[in-house]
Amino acid sequence: MTEPFLLDHRCKSYPLTAPPCTPDDIARHGWNLLADDLAYPLAVVRSSALAHNIAWMQAYAARKGVALAPHGKTTMSPELFARQLAAGAWGLTLATVYQLAVGVEAGARRAIIANQVLCDADLDGLHTLLQRHPDLRVWFLVDSLAQLACIEDWAARRGNTRRFDTLLEIGIPGQRTGCRTLEDAMALAQAMARSTAVRLCGIECYEGGVARCDSAHDAREVTALVRRVTEVARQCDTQGLFADGEILLTAGGSAVFDLVVPLLRTQGLSRSVLGVLRSGCYITHDHGNYQRFLVQVEQREGLDASLRPALEVWTLVQSVPEPGLALLTGGRRDLSYDLEMPVPVRWAPRGARSAVDAPAGWAVQALNDQHAYLRFDADGAAAPAVGDRIALGISHPCTTFDKWRWLAVVDDDWAVTGALSTRF
Repeated sequence: MTEPFLLDHRCKSYPLTAPPCTPDDIARHGWNLLADDLAYPLAVVRSSALAHNIAWMQAYAARKGVALAPHGKTTMSPELFARQLAAGAWGLTLATVYQLAVGVEAGARRAIIANQVLCDADLDGLHTLLQRHPDLRVWFLVDSLAQLACIEDWAARRGNTRRFDTLLEIGIPGQRTGCRTLEDAMALAQAMARSTAVRLCGIECYEGGVARCDSAHDAREVTALVRRVTEVARQCDTQGLFADGEILLTAGGSAVFDLVVPLLRTQGLSRSVLGVLRSGCYITHDHGNYQRFLVQVEQREGLDASLRPALEVWTLVQSVPEPGLALLTGGRRDLSYDLEMPVPVRWAPRGARSAVDAPAGWAVQALNDQHAYLRFDADGAAAPAVGDRIALGISHPCTTFDKWRWLAVVDDDWAVTGALSTRF
């Protein structure tokens, strides 16, 4: 298991005057976000929304008859990995061998590396992890004869007789990795089946690249991908190319995860199929990109409500230098901006021990490294003042988590009840 993470003055926004502590011990300080016990900016995760999201997605996967392997690259948090596994996740998804090692430390014994593995150092590392943990099983992606040749060359130079478990990746023209045509996929599958360095255990795809937040478009494009993957799986099965055991079919991002469920439940193959969904951002959700996609998931699935935003970055109004402009203590170093600007979601005036919804007209117009430019109606009834606290909702949680070595966990009264560490 992971060694306890030590919070101290080297961690951004941890009080310089406070003694070091572990995430499990932080509640003993009795801190409250709205008592200004910690410095701003401060990334926080609301515990009630977090618990709801973990349980909701696990129940969704169970209801659909598929396994859940949450993508760990979203948070890279050992504490969250452990919670997802304890809630019933089949395993974890990671993007690199380094990330895999973090997941293994957190207790994962089944993992998909949803990426190509081919360099010597990574193959050495994967082999070492598998030797060190005999109960560990890992699948990674192969999408070309060139990559397969690299793996076979490594095995020959190392004198290694291990056959790595692998998944053939089907890609989308113009998108990222994966075989583009049925002919290329089948040629690769046949070579993988002959190889002494890998075992062909199933098929993988990633559908998120075609999603446009338009249900008609997204359903059409994802369905086309599902049909392509299903055809490859059927031909591999007919030709006897899959290794012994159940056939693994896996897909899933966080935007249109519902649309790939038919692939994960493919029937008619000669052996049982294990469908694995790999969504990651669901754990904290967001206030922007994934929130918009989720509205369409709810409409397609007939759901009244599902995931809840759990991640916020709290900032302080440090200056109101002119009418209609406030500068906040949070910027590119602290929160996501790769998809869109953060959104003011809560407002706690200076000294208040409760927060209200931020006025609808407030908007973050721009970011510097350490500042957010909050625009507001200078003639309106509500105006931020120096010393006020403003919570920013984000779009795309991955690129907020990677800016923090730790995040505070707070209850609905803003008491700090725990902490999460990250290992980016």
